[in-house]
Amino acid sequence: MPVQCSSCSEKRAVLKRPKTGHSLCKECFFWAFEEEIHQTIVSAKLFKPGESVGIAASGGKDSTVLAHVMKVLNERYSYGLELMLLSVDEGITGYRDDSLETVKRNQQQYELPLKIVSYEELYGWTMDAIVKQVGLKNNCTFCGVFRRQALDRGAIMLKVDKICTGHNADDVAETVLMNVLRGDIARLRRCTAISTDSENEGVVPRCKPLKYAYEKEIVLYAYFKKLDYFSTECIYSPNAYRGYARTYLKDLESVRPSSIMDVIHSGENLSVREGVKMPVQGTCSRCGYISSQKLCKACVLLEGLNRGLPKLGIGKHHRFHDKILSQQPLTEEEERKLKAVDF
Repeated sequence: MPVQCSSCSEKRAVLKRPKTGHSLCKECFFWAFEEEIHQTIVSAKLFKPGESVGIAASGGKDSTVLAHVMKVLNERYSYGLELMLLSVDEGITGYRDDSLETVKRNQQQYELPLKIVSYEELYGWTMDAIVKQVGLKNNCTFCGVFRRQALDRGAIMLKVDKICTGHNADDVAETVLMNVLRGDIARLRRCTAISTDSENEGVVPRCKPLKYAYEKEIVLYAYFKKLDYFSTECIYSPNAYRGYARTYLKDLESVRPSSIMDVIHSGENLSVREGVKMPVQGTCSRCGYISSQKLCKACVLLEGLNRGLPKLGIGKHHRFHDKILSQQPLTEEEERKLKAVDF
């Protein structure tokens, strides 16, 4: 027997919301999904009228849904925002080049300006070249660090006031779990923040309008809206640490559907004991980007690549920062350890 929509009671339900368990027709689901994101934006005061906002666009489901919903809500509620698409080309043949074609189609579909920045033009390296040198074990470290800085550089080129990213509830919960498992107190304190502000030049404030949207519902929204998105996983990510946190979270969700929100709320309410020493945020002596050390992570990773010492930026090698800044050569023993790639 067909199930009626629990919202309008007129049309036949086509889905059961993973987040609430309600049976809804397409139209009511679209409205509920969009309204929840609108309430997130309004309650957190993510934007101000007249601001220019760069939407981090990868061509995947999250960023495609984000771009679509931001355009819809901007028009529906007169946010007064100037929206733009910002993409990063990591230089992954057979993956990023295909997904960027999707982004270019999205640009035409949503009629938004698009800026693409590449690792090659910013750092002189592509991810293909990096993987050849470092292997498949720690390559995601390089990509994550470089992408974050590349987004900021692209945002500065576009002169936007804020960047909004497609991080969803699943992503935030996974990050909380990863930081707990790593004992990373500093990141644990800030990973659940819906927006990040910085007084440092060269760092554009970021926000996550999809912070409370379930990944399953984003997929359903994209599917029923027939949005054009790229669905292939990165070819270099099979061994990513995040994948193990994701598997664990999915197992939790199968026995307790509220696990995703529970983990997020736990992360939001965690407090750090008084007296715990926290890193002090400063700026990189070389490039001026935010860093709690003399050199930012991107500069150390790049130095390691350029010196043929790929392990220089993996782990804690702060003792080498003075040598790097003064361009002193490393000892043979130091180079041997950093060249010994056991990936």
